[in-house]
Amino acid sequence: MWRSVEWLRERPAHASVLIVASALLAAAALPGCTYYVPAPGTVTPAVPASFDRSFAAASGAMRDEGLTIAAEDRATGTVVGKLEGGTVTANVRQQADGSVRVQFDANGLRDPALIDRVSRSYDRRMGR
Repeated sequence: MWRSVEWLRERPAHASVLIVASALLAAAALPGCTYYVPAPGTVTPAVPASFDRSFAAASGAMRDEGLTIAAEDRATGTVVGKLEGGTVTANVRQQADGSVRVQFDANGLRDPALIDRVSRSYDRRMGR
C-alpha cells in the first residue's frame, strides 16, 4: 500500500488539518506572484536599425529642416547638407556588433539650434 496514505491515517487529526491548511495557504499565495507585461500601445523595436534605414532617415531629416543635400554617398555613409552658408554633415557607420551609429556635425551655421532640430527629426523618422 502507498506509504503516504498510511502516514496520514496514523497521524492525529490536527496534523491532517495542518497539512490541508498549509496546502490551501500555498495555493492562495500563487495569485500574488507578479508577472510584468508591456503596457498596451507600447512599441518595442524587434530588430536594430539597419544601415539603409538610418542613412535614409539622416538624409530625410536634413531635408525636413530645409537643408539642401550637396552630397550623399552610401559607400562612405556620408550626407552633407547646406543652408545659408552653413554645413551639416551626417556620418552613418555600421559598428562591429551590427548596430548603426549616426553622428551629426555642424559647421558655420547661423542658427545654432538647427543641429538639434535635425537630430530630433532623425529620431522621429527612426520612430524614437
